Amino acid sequence: MNVVAPRRGFTLIELLVVLAIMASLLTLVVPRYFQQTDKASETVLKHNLVAMRDALDKFYADTGRYPATLEEMVERKYLREIPVDPISGKRDAWQIINPENGTGVYDIKSGAPGNDSDGKAFSEY
Repeated sequence: MNVVAPRRGFTLIELLVVLAIMASLLTLVVPRYFQQTDKASETVLKHNLVAMRDALDKFYADTGRYPATLEEMVERKYLREIPVDPISGKRDAWQIINPENGTGVYDIKSGAPGNDSDGKAFSEY
């Protein structure tokens, strides 16, 4: 007499329960993930602005004038490269602020539209 061993495996109900649990967990995790990526982009934007403003100050202290363009700061090795605006994803989206009495790059702001997670406009950074 042949004894057939019972088949091992999961039933359809067990698989559906596991999938339902995974879907429930994902509905909690995914929104928080996107919030964290937005916050990370805001932090990178603030850091990029601080670094570029510091380079502008050093350029002015060394030369007695403001650079004509951001590219001049790269050419003169005050910046390795023009940073990417992490909100817009572009290197050329920066808003250049000229000094009151002339031309050049006195300050720089983000050109990205919209507001951060606290409601402050990106262009106000």
